[in-house]
Amino acid sequence: MALLVALDESEPGWAALEYALEEHADDGIIVAHVADPNRSGYGEFAHLGAEAMRERMREAAADLFDAAHARAADQGYEITTELLVGQPAPAIVEYALDHDVDRIAVGSHGRSGVSRVLLGSVAERIARRAPVPVTIVR
Repeated sequence: MALLVALDESEPGWAALEYALEEHADDGIIVAHVADPNRSGYGEFAHLGAEAMRERMREAAADLFDAAHARAADQGYEITTELLVGQPAPAIVEYALDHDVDRIAVGSHGRSGVSRVLLGSVAERIARRAPVPVTIVR
């Protein structure tokens, strides 16, 4: 079985990885991080330039992946990593469609109330659109 873990810098994101390592250690675990150029701060692209911003995103992803590999290795497991570019929910769903993923694990950010209704969450969008079962980890 191939399990795709959507990982960001949040605690729920790390909880999703821990869940995968504990519950699916015998499966192929793919850790994906999505670099979303639309999340940059106001004026960063204009100030730094597009290539510099892409390089910052690659460096941040490399650091995140190094930490993920270390956590997996501490528990005696290996993972593979993938850097995706785009909006997080569609990028994760598209990857799952294109790579024969059997399940997705994603952290929940615990949004509630108005922000959840107006913005939705990445986890909810993945769960609604994914072609495979999705486990949302708190």
